[in-house]
Amino acid sequence: MKTKFILAAVLLSGFIAVNSMAQQHQLQKPDTSGYAPVNGLKLYYEIYGQGKPIVLLHGAYQTIQLCWGDLIPELMKTRKVIAIELQGHGHTMDIARPFSYEAFASDIAALLKYLEIHKADIMGFSVGGTTALQLAIQHPAVVDRLVILSAPYQYNGWLPIMRNMLQSLPANFLDETPYKAAHARIYKDSTAFHKFTGKFIQFDTENFDLGDANIKNIKAPVLFIMGDNDGVDLMHKAKMYQLCGGNVFSDMAGLPKSQLTILPNTGHVGLIMQTGKIAELTEQFLK
Repeated sequence: MKTKFILAAVLLSGFIAVNSMAQQHQLQKPDTSGYAPVNGLKLYYEIYGQGKPIVLLHGAYQTIQLCWGDLIPELMKTRKVIAIELQGHGHTMDIARPFSYEAFASDIAALLKYLEIHKADIMGFSVGGTTALQLAIQHPAVVDRLVILSAPYQYNGWLPIMRNMLQSLPANFLDETPYKAAHARIYKDSTAFHKFTGKFIQFDTENFDLGDANIKNIKAPVLFIMGDNDGVDLMHKAKMYQLCGGNVFSDMAGLPKSQLTILPNTGHVGLIMQTGKIAELTEQFLK
């Protein structure tokens, strides 16, 4: 039991670190923001900048500001950045629908249709990264290129200690953090907020598998940006990259369309804080 509380505290400290980073760089007012009526959901989105569109999908319990507050100013210099808040997060009210990667992917595809965007690059962190992979499987026509930040395609891709931590979280584990305040627009009291966090904890501990064959059949080039110690098993990272065409002798076979970057001395939360490196790698890949 003591170990479970320690693990929860570690995750909580990471959440606070991300929030501190985001607070240092408050986003300017978006060029456009609104709610898209998709699949019975009022999906909140913000749009920044001009250029080819890139869609940003945040991690669990996060919001646009908390996850992308430092990265959006870099990306919007050359791109139209479309940042969304997933079902139940930030401004987007939860509905009587289970959380699922299939549902999240369907929401993103419907949003692009609503915005009259036929195809876009997609970047996702953690839960958002798995959602991006599911989008490429489920709605391949809307995806140009993928940037996946510290995310697995199978639940067992997380290390056992990560899975144990996720399963140990109580519904009130975010109560003393700015994460609760970031969701205050839709959860007016602790009871409502705990209902959301409890529901998401259950989803985040379900055994999922997007399928080896489905990952292998993704047509879009994929850039995997992972930490060397980010909770995703190293063997799983290698397998994902191999399924997407990597692990070849490029001197003979040529370079694959997908890429893998392992950032040294980097954990799960620490990865999303490396704004400059992510922006640099993403710009090079998307060109």
